[in-house]
Formats: sequence, structure tokens, C-alpha cells
Amino acid sequence: MTSEALRPDFHADICPLRKRPRLLTGHFLSSDVISENYYIPSALLLPLAALSLASCGNQKKEETRQPNIIFMMTDDHTTQAMSCYGGNLIQTPNMDRIANEGIRFDNCYAVNALSGPSRACILTGKFSHENGFTDNASTFNGDQQTFPKLLQQAGYQTAMIGKWHLISEPQGFDHWSILSGQHEQGDYYDPDFWEDGKHIVEKGYATDIITDKAIDFLENRDKNKPFCMMYHQKAPHRNWMPAPRHLGIFNNTIFPEPANLFDDYEGRGKAAREQDMSIEHTLTNDWDLKLLTREEMLKDTTNRLYSVYKRMPVEVQDKWDSAYAQRIAEYRKGDLKGKALISWKYQQYMRDYLATVLAVDENIGRLLNYLEKIGELDNTIIVYTSDQGFFLGEHGWFDKRFMYEECQRMPLIIRYPKAIKAGSTSNAISMNVDFAPTFLDFAGVEVPSDIQGASLKPVLENEGKTPADWRKAAYYHYYEYPAEHSVKRHYGIRTQDFKLIHFYNDIDEWEMYDMKADPREMNNIFGKAEYAKKQKELMQLLEETQKQYKDNDPDEKETVLFKGDRRLMENR
Repeated sequence: MTSEALRPDFHADICPLRKRPRLLTGHFLSSDVISENYYIPSALLLPLAALSLASCGNQKKEETRQPNIIFMMTDDHTTQAMSCYGGNLIQTPNMDRIANEGIRFDNCYAVNALSGPSRACILTGKFSHENGFTDNASTFNGDQQTFPKLLQQAGYQTAMIGKWHLISEPQGFDHWSILSGQHEQGDYYDPDFWEDGKHIVEKGYATDIITDKAIDFLENRDKNKPFCMMYHQKAPHRNWMPAPRHLGIFNNTIFPEPANLFDDYEGRGKAAREQDMSIEHTLTNDWDLKLLTREEMLKDTTNRLYSVYKRMPVEVQDKWDSAYAQRIAEYRKGDLKGKALISWKYQQYMRDYLATVLAVDENIGRLLNYLEKIGELDNTIIVYTSDQGFFLGEHGWFDKRFMYEECQRMPLIIRYPKAIKAGSTSNAISMNVDFAPTFLDFAGVEVPSDIQGASLKPVLENEGKTPADWRKAAYYHYYEYPAEHSVKRHYGIRTQDFKLIHFYNDIDEWEMYDMKADPREMNNIFGKAEYAKKQKELMQLLEETQKQYKDNDPDEKETVLFKGDRRLMENR
């Protein structure tokens, strides 16, 4: 690495009367350096120096007013798999560092727990019915207002690196490099990228490569501008392919099962019973569980697993074969059935899913260390989240989509020592539509009136405490049915203590949960006499919330917003 690359904060802006490089941090060379190249009469030196420092001091204030922003987001990462949230499955020391040196939000919710729609909501600060991207069969209208465009207009250098998944070319970015393989899901090994309008194939593991690209952008950025970089990983998205260094790492680990792994859905309706996202029935032997030998894949090269396996270098294939040989042998000699088979499948699912998280956490550490090295860590708002949560065996499921807690609730940890007290936590009800106005607020950019989210800045600057006039509920609306995983369309609200859900379209069913007494959402209390008063309150609050967010046709009786079954569509 060149000396310039090792000191990327050094640039050639000129302070008044000092024709010398200035440090972005606002530190200046001593006055004796001035005399090496310039003659300044001694009588003028003091007032001129004062003028110079005052001018540069104003520049420093301006830089402080506009912090850098790194928006880290993964795909399908859930709080159960983060040690800073009390998870007992895995240690995530670098994510924990962000939380320990910043704030952890305990009640942050996705407003539509699906990859593309969640990303559209984050970009626009608007709900799906307003931004037009209601499901994964949609195409994002990139011409509309987004927070990167607004930051770019305000002088930020912007970048989007990693998973995009909006079926459109990114707008509002000075640089972008997005995964393009597997219909924009991206490949774990030797992934394809669409980069500033050009197709390229990179060699290596996607999580590492995306971080390499992020650091490269930071090294070569315009040092005169603050930056906003969206750093978005594919992992830990299905089919959970670990980095070569982590293959087989959990082969002998037994993970604790969730208490409701064998949920029988008693007391709940068709939505829970008719889904197609169960560990028992939906996880596939080839794609998900990887129960094929190399010889078997070579006999059927059309197999989807083979299509990603062949992207690996031979030496990685060898390591893959060795790592999964034990699993294949166990399955073929075990003759497992019933609950024993479900438990076994759960363990394999956890071993792969959590192994992909290891690489995510390692690479967060790489990025934090780089920012620290160049002196930009404390002047950068670091946000870590995911596009939604994910089921890790709860209710017997994997995937997301449902308004139930494990996937509606999403991680949100933020580090920015200039405004956030280290070790803070917050119970304030937040949503992913809040991210856009928060970024704009900290950047000193006026938040447009049509943005539906609320800036989290008052919460962040008050040690996580909830403002007196804060919202009472998070709103949720899911549209993608009938489609993959067969989760019914539904909407609802989540308050501090209760949840109300309405499943509609081909059914008309209500569910209500006391989240304090029943955090696993096993006992539907809708229609029970002892909760009649609370039910009435929640129904009224739901109506008010829908009116507030302009969801005026929630049951889609006038306008059907679902775009079609993604499984039947090309290039999706």
C-alpha cells in the first residue's frame, strides 16, 4: 500500500495564506513550517495567523456538523444471533463493539419483512403502499426521492456496495457496485457484480469482497466531502454458504432448540398452519441441507446446488466435500423420523446460518479498524441493522414475512460518540422508515414533509429515552401472497405491550398477543372477554395509525398491490 493510501485523510485543500495540505481532521502544521516557503512580515504574522485559524476553524465546525455515515445492513440477520442482544447461539464481538460504544434499540421493527420492500422503505422513508415496492415481484422506481439523493445534493459523496435487490439501477450514488447473480440475490463464491454500469466477476467470498470494495471506496474517496456509504452484505441469506475458513466449524456443536420448535399452532388460524416455511417440510435436502456428494452433483449438473458449487475453486470444493461428508453420512445411516428428524435438520440449518454470520462479524471488525486507522471512526455514524429479522426454528420455521416478533423485530445498533452515550439502550418504538430522516437530520439536511418515518436523533441524543410525544405503535403491512412460502397477506400494529394482526385476502382472521405475558406469541387472545377493553383500544389505534400513514385501502378491496407470484417471474 502506498504512503498516500495509508494516510487517506490527507488532501490538498489550502487554508488562507498557507499553501500547504490540510488535514481533514482540522489539525494544522505548526507556524514554523510557514516560513520554509513563504515570507510573511512579523508584524502581520499574528493577525494573519489568527485570521487563518478562524477561517479553518469554521471549516472544522462545518465538517463536524456533517458527519460521515456508514449504513451497514445484512440480509436476514436476526437479534437471536447477536450476543449484544443476549443471544446464546453465537458470539459477535464486533457487532457488540458498536452496541457497547453506542446504543442498542430493543424495539426496532421492519414495516414489511421482505428483502426488496424493506430496502425500498429504508431508502425512501415511506411505507410500501407509498413507495410502490410492495413485494419482491415489484420494480423499484429509482426516479423517486431517496435519502442518498438528498445527501448527494447536500454535498455528500455517496456509495452503494453489496446487495441491492431492487430490480433497478441505483440512483443517487457517486459510486455503486451491486450483486447481480441469482436474480440480484448474489452468489457467495466468485460473485457477479454490476458496477457503475459494467459487469464484473470477482474471485473470493462475497462477504470479504464487499468489504474490500467498501475500503477501496473509502481510500479513494473525495476527502473534501463527507461520505455516506451503504455497505450491504448478502449473508446470512439462504442457502447459507460459509466462508472457506469457516466450513465445518460448527460440525460438532449442538445448539439449543427454541422452546416452540415443535409448535402445533393450537389456537391460531390458517395463516400459521398453511405457511410453507417449515424446517420439517420446506428445507430441501440439496439446496438447503447440502446432502449431495460431488459425484452426485456431477451426475445432475442442472441441480441448483451444483450451479453455486462449481463457482468455488477446486481447493475450496475439496474443503467443502470434507466438511459436509460427516453430515451426509449421518443422514444416510440415521433413519431419522418425526421430531428427531426436525431436530437434526435444525442443527444443520444453525451450523450453516451461524457460520455465515461469523464472516459478517469479522468484516465489520475490518471496517471499524480501518476507520480507526484513518482517524474517521469517531466522526462517522456507524449503523448496523438487517433488512428484517428471521426465524431460527421458532414456531418450527425459517425465513421471515410474518409479523411475529422474530422477523418483524430487527437489530439496530448505532455508534456515534459525538451524540450517543456509550452503552445506551432504548425501548422507543422505531421502524426502518425512520432511518432516512435520521441520516438527513444528522447531516443537517431538511427532512421532506412527505417522509413518513421520524428522525431518531432526539432518542439518540437523550441516552435512548423515549420522547413524550413519540409514537405509540409500529405499523406493519405484508403483501406477497400467493407466492413463495405461502404467508398470508396481513397488517397490524405493535405497541410496547401488545400486538394486533389482521390476515386478509383469501381469509379474514384476527390475532392479538399480550407480549409481556406471552413473548413467544403462542396464545391468541383476540375475542377473549378479559381482553375486550384492550382489544377495542388496539382496534382504534390501528385505524388511527393507518390514517396517519395513509394506508387507506389496507384490505386491497379497491386496488390490488401485489404484483404476482415471484416463482413464476423471470429475472426476479
